[in-house]
Amino acid sequence: MQILKLGLVAGVTVWAFSVTAQAADCTRVAAIGNNFTHDTAVLFSTNALKNTIAGRGLIPKGPVTTTCDSGSAMIECHSSQIACKGGTPATCIGPWLCF
Repeated sequence: MQILKLGLVAGVTVWAFSVTAQAADCTRVAAIGNNFTHDTAVLFSTNALKNTIAGRGLIPKGPVTTTCDSGSAMIECHSSQIACKGGTPATCIGPWLCF
């Protein structure tokens, strides 16, 4: 069950918010990663974020923000970054493998 949960959570949670009028074609993209260790959870969430941005054909802008919560047996990390239109979508198989 934990592997299933990890797969679903690490799969990717993406949402977009409207940014300022100056960057009207930009959105905030987010991803979640779970694991038993902090470093691996951070790795999962940042890689899912990077591949989600690439898969949508966006160009990342600014720093990646990552926060983690260790409330249960698994550590859950949320990574987000602003990304703007202008790239070519990459071919991705889920959030973990992009070509």
